[in-house]
Amino acid sequence: MPAQRTGGLGGTEQFFRIMFVYETLENHYRTNFAMMQHHKYSLAELNDMLPWERMVYVGMLNQYVREENERINQENAKMKRSFSKINKKG
Repeated sequence: MPAQRTGGLGGTEQFFRIMFVYETLENHYRTNFAMMQHHKYSLAELNDMLPWERMVYVGMLNQYVREENERINQENAKMKRSFSKINKKG
């Protein structure tokens, strides 16, 4: 007969509690809202994610947004340089 555990958290319960230590309830709702409004996730999809899965997707989404912002900034800088060259000639 296997020994039963007494008291304390262990296994998956402890894992999932540790995963939520890094996110406040307010941040959880803000992240859900942003992912639903700007990236077309449904609330059901977000709620069905495992905590580690959510962290992976949020991390990937953050990386994507950073890369897009950098690309946009580079395009804006290029257009600004082109525009200033035109103004100097004219």
